[in-house]
Amino acid sequence: MSELIKDIEIVDKEKEACEVTNVSKDNAVAGQRKLYIESYGCQMNFSDSEIVASIMEKEGFGTTSKFEDADLIFLNTCSIRDKAEQTVRKRLTQFNKVKKEKPSLMVGVLGCMAERLKSQLLEEEKIVDIVAGPDAYRDLPGLVAEVDDGSKGVNVFLSREETYADITPVRLNSNGVTAFISIMRGCDNMCSFCVVPFTRGRERSRDPHSIVAEAQDLFDRGYREVTLLGQNVDSYKWSPDNSLKGKAQIEKAERKGKDIEIINFANLLEMVAKVHPDLRVRFSTSHPKDITDEVLHTMAAYENICKYIHLPAQSGNSRVLELMNRTYTREWYMNRVDAIRRILGEACGISSDMIAGFCTEQEKEHKDTLSLMDYVQYDFSYMFYYSERPGTLAAKKYEDDIPLEVKKRRLKEIIEKQSAISLERNKRDLNKVFKVLIEGTSKKSDEQLKGRNSANKVVVFPKENYKAGQYVNVLVKECTAATLIGEVV
Repeated sequence: MSELIKDIEIVDKEKEACEVTNVSKDNAVAGQRKLYIESYGCQMNFSDSEIVASIMEKEGFGTTSKFEDADLIFLNTCSIRDKAEQTVRKRLTQFNKVKKEKPSLMVGVLGCMAERLKSQLLEEEKIVDIVAGPDAYRDLPGLVAEVDDGSKGVNVFLSREETYADITPVRLNSNGVTAFISIMRGCDNMCSFCVVPFTRGRERSRDPHSIVAEAQDLFDRGYREVTLLGQNVDSYKWSPDNSLKGKAQIEKAERKGKDIEIINFANLLEMVAKVHPDLRVRFSTSHPKDITDEVLHTMAAYENICKYIHLPAQSGNSRVLELMNRTYTREWYMNRVDAIRRILGEACGISSDMIAGFCTEQEKEHKDTLSLMDYVQYDFSYMFYYSERPGTLAAKKYEDDIPLEVKKRRLKEIIEKQSAISLERNKRDLNKVFKVLIEGTSKKSDEQLKGRNSANKVVVFPKENYKAGQYVNVLVKECTAATLIGEVV
């Protein structure tokens, strides 16, 4: 079992790695001020960093991969777990040493941690010159100018309209094959354990025509896969009626019976899929309360919409789900999984997020999570034990009463369960042929290439004469819990 746990930890660490990922690249030319960006947390933060780089590029900043060479350092932060915030604080300590040798260096904290802690960051972390929330990136040139003039730069205003739809992201550290497209911002779901609604504001959807144009531009430049990003992509709603700002106003108009044109997520998926049959389309993240049969049927209708859904359950027990304010029950979740299997087939990849040891969780309720995992047969999961976040509804309403050793033991059982399921799911793929989009060389060997199939499984195979961006058919001959291993046929 230890080998299985090792394999599943590889999958889990891919998400952990997001907490300390440098997304800068070297594109600065002689005479330019240099910007170094480091991103933490979710894919949305990576996408935001590309928007920031684009904004700063127009102000004459080129990017660098070495923070020692930078004139400006931005940390694009995450607040969803305490570990991510502590990592940022440690990183600031490291940058402080550089600033002592280079007093002109500016350091900025962006994103969710900036929004949550605001002025506290400036008081506690003397090295910080700029604090900017997720909706304030257009103001970054002005904030930099304030620091140039000897002041601190702060903007944590949350907008109900900002989507950055008109900004073409600078693709940082890109493999030239896959790219993120942000389709909406904010979140209206008040999950009791989550800080996102407080740090990213209310939901608002981006103009679909700008999304399609960005996807077309990426395809024309050689990219062959896009991932549509949102805190809850299934709740995407856009109307050409300029008087309606955000999902809440659109839904209010619907309730009043107003005759308005609406483009929902299923419509958007189809629009992007039609850009080109060779452009793969993925999306993340889906909320179980919102994913519809219409979305599933749209996925089934287009070969280039990948058959993979990230559907976070968080818990397998209805009482705990109610405490989490997830607004669905165990039965509802299982119904949605049944619909996925019915419409998209058993081969469709499904992944999840799981939280062990949420407030008041009983042992039998923990076992409900394990039994849900048996029922769904997830391909992989992101698994954590509960960590109370200041300012959340759970922190205000519930006692974090599960002992740490119990949380860790329950998490270990979840990891072991997922490890075994992942291996069995991958064994089903032995001796099958999958269409794989090559993303680059394998981490373990320059003689191996890696890519993913439609179900989002990593596939490794001999390099031969194939290149990134190509589609190949791979016969799977071996597997681990995390990887399919084969050869091109």
